[in-house]
Amino acid sequence: MKETKSYLTVKDHSVSGETFQLALNKKYGFLETQPQPEEDKLFEYYKTEDYISHTDSKRNLFEKAYHLVRSISLKRKLKLINSFNSKEKNLLDIGCGTGDFLKKAQENGWTVSGIEPNESARKIAKTKTNNVVFNVEHLEKFKPKSFDVITLWHVLEHLPNLEEQISILKNLLNEKGTLIIAVPNHHSFDAKHYKSFWAAYDVPRHLWHFNQKSIASLFESENMTVVKILPMKFDAYYVSLLSEKYKTGRMNILNAFRVGLLSNLKAKRTNEYSSIIYVIQNK
Repeated sequence: MKETKSYLTVKDHSVSGETFQLALNKKYGFLETQPQPEEDKLFEYYKTEDYISHTDSKRNLFEKAYHLVRSISLKRKLKLINSFNSKEKNLLDIGCGTGDFLKKAQENGWTVSGIEPNESARKIAKTKTNNVVFNVEHLEKFKPKSFDVITLWHVLEHLPNLEEQISILKNLLNEKGTLIIAVPNHHSFDAKHYKSFWAAYDVPRHLWHFNQKSIASLFESENMTVVKILPMKFDAYYVSLLSEKYKTGRMNILNAFRVGLLSNLKAKRTNEYSSIIYVIQNK
């Protein structure tokens, strides 16, 4: 993906303190993090206890609030996948973290499999799902077209070799299956408000930064189409809290709530929510 031009300079606030460039990809229209760490070194940027999706920590009010919101989100995610009325109910969740979504789906009659590259998160997920969570290499062992639903909840932005990954997803999905992608939206009000301090840029862990047009264009290249978009309204508040911390050194709860609320209110008209769920199917 070489067709790029400079867009914004952003700092890694979580781990390294290094700065990265966001460059506009002219082919698809998303932003790329540059330079991107080598794949064998990328895991170094995940070495922080603040990466909540890799732990079940509830050390403070912020983490407790995160888990409360996650429990609400799990119910909504389950309702979404159940709405497809899949006959076989075979689910693959890529980047499943500590396995809570898989556990919820498994308890509701789904045959589940998970992929999680982080070893500690994978161990936790295995205990919750009868050992059906695997490392990335296991993707090659799944039979083609074996899943009715494949989900990536805030995962696509982390995956290197993006075009190759999309091809793998398409190959694993059955012809009438559904792919669910949830990613941050850098066209949202909170992204424009916080600019380089917007927490959802999360460089260099987030390699790609999408908007609606770029997602449509990317999957169009694999003859797939976005059939529905859904908002993730809680993300505006969560991201704004972190963005306030990056910008001012503290959470500034009231200001973060104001920005998050304003972002959601504006998105009622523009549909540009802080994070968006894309429901994608084969043409």
